[in-house]
Amino acid sequence: MLIKYYLCSILTLSLAAFANASKETLVLLNNLVIKETHSILFNTLKERGYHLTFKSADDPTLVLSKYGKYFYENLIIFAPTVQEFGGSLSIETITQFIDDGGNVLFTGGVSTGSALRELAAECGFEVTEENSSLIDHLNFDASDSGKHTLVVTSSSNLIKSEEIVGKSNEKPLLYEGTTVITDPKNPLVLPILHAESTAYSYKPDLPVKDYSLGTGKDLLLIAALQARNNARVVFSGSLYFFSDVAFRTSVQKVDGKTYNISGNQEVASNIVLWTLKDRGMIRVKSVNHHKVGESSPPPSYTIMDMAVFLIELERWENGKWIPHDANDVQVEFVRIDPFWRGNLNNMKNGNYEFTFKIPDTYGVYQFKVEYNRIGFTAIRSSTMVSVIPLEHTQYERFILSAYPYYSSAFSMMFGVFIFSFVFLHYREDKAKGE
Repeated sequence: MLIKYYLCSILTLSLAAFANASKETLVLLNNLVIKETHSILFNTLKERGYHLTFKSADDPTLVLSKYGKYFYENLIIFAPTVQEFGGSLSIETITQFIDDGGNVLFTGGVSTGSALRELAAECGFEVTEENSSLIDHLNFDASDSGKHTLVVTSSSNLIKSEEIVGKSNEKPLLYEGTTVITDPKNPLVLPILHAESTAYSYKPDLPVKDYSLGTGKDLLLIAALQARNNARVVFSGSLYFFSDVAFRTSVQKVDGKTYNISGNQEVASNIVLWTLKDRGMIRVKSVNHHKVGESSPPPSYTIMDMAVFLIELERWENGKWIPHDANDVQVEFVRIDPFWRGNLNNMKNGNYEFTFKIPDTYGVYQFKVEYNRIGFTAIRSSTMVSVIPLEHTQYERFILSAYPYYSSAFSMMFGVFIFSFVFLHYREDKAKGE
């Protein structure tokens, strides 16, 4: 009993250490004052179990990994004006960190530093020109300084995904900062928040003499990238968007509408948690396949067999894995091209099933499930199976469609027999011949 107790204790500590390791987060700041001005967000992360390590962005001791092992799973950069990272941290190491599955959240500003501009470009975001700001002369807060850069944007401009931004509400959002532009054809980039149609990006202290780099809804205030390895990168053009002031302040639009509090806190918290993979995570728990009437996978299938494919999906929610139920999960039975494609039947509790007939073409096939939905991690499951032809004992003894060939063969045999009989027994009369 004592040995079992020690084994259980070791297992529990190992699981706890693994859970804590997955929430190790490095937070880089311009200065430690940001730790106080954004305390609500940081406290929210600490309550969710994240271990935050605060450092200056130009700290000479900065290091993400050593001997191929990363010290952190997540990276938050709240240093808009940084020109060069300290220590061994560079754009190359951050992009490699993303390639290895790490998550990054970074914010720009009116004076976005060259380091963050280069990092944004590596992730498919183009930051508008330096010292430019989002300006909207029709949608700004009453407390604006007169440049109309403290913009009030509607929550309807958010991406339609509860996993990323939470449930929709009518609270407007306060935004002050720069903007980004992305390629709308890039399937990996998500426009989380775009500007109003009346907004534009320009230097607020200068008269507008030429066309702005972007206007209206083409301007993104917050953009995300979910890489093919499910690593998540989010860029916000505003550090103010995540501040305590933006969370607590009331909103008064120029048209007279007032709101007791902005919607920044709920939206910002959900975006950060999504970036750190605390939301929108799904995985394949188990995959199984077998012939109809059986329960275990066979060594191989025979053409025209009836087969059953089973898969179980789970979703990460509130700190634990729960069954993921959906009605749009598909499976393909692929050799080179799909021979079968069909919707999986939702059997509830995260279980899905698909019954079909194996094609009459033998070869090596794959059961493929590719599930890509906005806000969720992508699922790519592939299970290889072999399909063999019928054995000689499995064919039908007589095939109905071959009856004409049977009759022609037997008629030929009968004709040869008659011909042979006549040829062998026929004799001409010699007398008549003389």
